[in-house]
Amino acid sequence: MGDRERGQRQARAGRRDPDGRGAVTELSALRPLAGLRVVEISSFVAAPLAGMTLAQLGADVIRVDPIGGAADVNRWPLTEQGASIYWTGLNKGKRSLVADLRTAEGQDLVARVITESGPNGGILLTNAVGRAWHGYEALARRRPDLIHLEISGRADGSTAVDYTVNAATGFPLVTGPAEHQGPVNHVVPVWDVTCGLYAALAITAAVRHRDATGAGSRIAVPLDDVALATAGNLGFLTEAALCGRERPRLGNAIYGQYGQHFTSADGVAFMVVTLTGRHFRDLAQVTGAAAAVAALAEALGADFADEGVRFRYRDVLTGLFTTWFREHSAADIADALAGTSVLWDRYRSFAEVVAEPRVTDNPLFTVLDQPELGEHLAPGSPVSVNGEHSPARVAPRLGEHTADILGAELGLSEDAIAELRAAGAVGADIKERTSS
Repeated sequence: MGDRERGQRQARAGRRDPDGRGAVTELSALRPLAGLRVVEISSFVAAPLAGMTLAQLGADVIRVDPIGGAADVNRWPLTEQGASIYWTGLNKGKRSLVADLRTAEGQDLVARVITESGPNGGILLTNAVGRAWHGYEALARRRPDLIHLEISGRADGSTAVDYTVNAATGFPLVTGPAEHQGPVNHVVPVWDVTCGLYAALAITAAVRHRDATGAGSRIAVPLDDVALATAGNLGFLTEAALCGRERPRLGNAIYGQYGQHFTSADGVAFMVVTLTGRHFRDLAQVTGAAAAVAALAEALGADFADEGVRFRYRDVLTGLFTTWFREHSAADIADALAGTSVLWDRYRSFAEVVAEPRVTDNPLFTVLDQPELGEHLAPGSPVSVNGEHSPARVAPRLGEHTADILGAELGLSEDAIAELRAAGAVGADIKERTSS
């Protein structure tokens, strides 16, 4: 039986357990990628998020780092003891292999782990661009059905990160208060996040293609293209091209709809959104402004059932609603809005959110005892399948699984691994470091 037939049969019956011992497990709806093996050479956000997403779907994801860790190993935020909360957050559920990626011996070991991992392996996810030793051509010579996904800055090969891509795509010039003159960056690295999810989807699609045809794939996901595609899909670029106009800076208003933030008598800020005519009528009613809104509509000859009209006259409408918010406490506002169809919520800090039932009582979060961090509520996959979430699993310590992977994947003996370790080709296993 050839590799293709073997892979297809195994894909139908189940995939190998990630312990590398060849046990077959039935796939589940919650972990449909069980037994799939992905090697990740990465740092920062997009590629680690893609790998963690695949791990949450059941894949065995092996993160490869250089000795001492990649550039993100100590990225903030840190605990008081100096452990990276960021690193553990994006590497949950993976295994860790550490090797000297500057030497031919270390590179060869990693290339073998990528290409000699059975019919459900042969998958590389990386944002380390321009390394010939793990480029598509070099690895495909070892394994023709290779799935190789590379996240780059830009399609032309030039470098870029989320923050520079964001600057170059237009969004900071329409973000922030309407009267502000300079650029305002958003806090969430949205292009990294979007790119990571695109990458995970692309690998899943490539696996389906390989199961069906036996052929591998060479996949490129430039961060800049992700941002440009999103800006085009949401109409920002198309509006400028077709209409010759720039999107205005609106502060907390919503383009083309009526939405605005208001502040209560006791200083609590609320975001209020009306997407439909019913939402808007309910807001006018609950704030006691229905008669004033009707009079305004008559005076202006405006139909506030039209979302565009509501947007055009947003400032004067906000003036009508603001008094009610300023004269009521946050508790009274919440009670009143809860009885309407209006879309709303109050602004919360991260400290408030983490203590709320939407976190503490949410099955998305489970108590995770993460080495170096301790016990805390950590999110698993936000995707619920048949009422269940894939729970959070601990992130590895750097190099924790090096010996296990080299033994199980490459069949190296303990003596051979010890020799590699002594020569500095691979990192010491964390269990040995902590016990010595």
